Amino acid sequence: MTTPQRRNLVPTSYEVLDDRFIPRRGDRWLECLHTGSRWAEGPVWVPAGRYLLWSDIPDDRILRWDETTGVVGTFRQPAGNTNGHVLDRDGRVVSCEHGNRRVTRTEHDGSVTVLAERFEGNRLNSPNDVVVRSDRSIWFTDPTYGIASYYEGNKAASEIGACSVYRIDPVTGACRIATSEMVQPNGLAFSLDERKLYVSDSGVDSITWFSVTGADTLSGGQVFATGGSFDGFRLDDEGHVWAAAGLGVNCYHPDGTLIGRLSVPELVSNVVFGGSRRNQLFITATTSLYSIRLGARGADLARATAL
Repeated sequence: MTTPQRRNLVPTSYEVLDDRFIPRRGDRWLECLHTGSRWAEGPVWVPAGRYLLWSDIPDDRILRWDETTGVVGTFRQPAGNTNGHVLDRDGRVVSCEHGNRRVTRTEHDGSVTVLAERFEGNRLNSPNDVVVRSDRSIWFTDPTYGIASYYEGNKAASEIGACSVYRIDPVTGACRIATSEMVQPNGLAFSLDERKLYVSDSGVDSITWFSVTGADTLSGGQVFATGGSFDGFRLDDEGHVWAAAGLGVNCYHPDGTLIGRLSVPELVSNVVFGGSRRNQLFITATTSLYSIRLGARGADLARATAL
């Protein structure tokens, strides 16, 4: 039997800043799965179909990489200049659309349902990234990047006059502000017990965590990390935060210590865990989609329980 040769391998390196990072390392190379995007963003792993979706925002398309064949194709174009994506509890893709200034859900039959596009009668700025809590509520960030120019959306004035984190109620569909205490809220993710919501603020280059009070209120707001050129991020199953941070991915212990870093040859925008063992980290970075097998694996979001 002939073993197929690996292709498009890019050497990488790990910077170990704390011994707690050592068992989380994996391959010594990145695999470039696709290149040719203008600004790759918002990866989401779809385990039922064994494929990955991600956004190419300026080219207004969602791309799809198939694990079984390695083929990349267009999932949707035009796509409303989508940015972040996530799966809901029923395996449907929830997307943030910069150009259309809304949050949508792709149903299993391919139709698109609008979940949020206005707050108190005013249009949203440009929803950026999104997560789903175990109570089926949907939380998203709404900075102004999609209305700042025509590159990632459509230039326009903000009708709301603020950049906030919002929550969509799973029963009523009502959209309400969870916090407005940020400059440009960007990536977000819940802690494993869902008692905290981490949010990156690319306006001040930090990640802050908030206490989730009740079903829909954020309080506190303590700085978790600074100085990383942060964008999107995800957690592994031990609560470590893997964050897009310039030309690399930073790994933070739950106590906030930067324990290690993975180098990437392009500016990183976002990450997501996937694959059959959830230990494959997919990385969107400028023009490309990369993948690497790690000693860590992503949080099992299907088992998360709101407390």
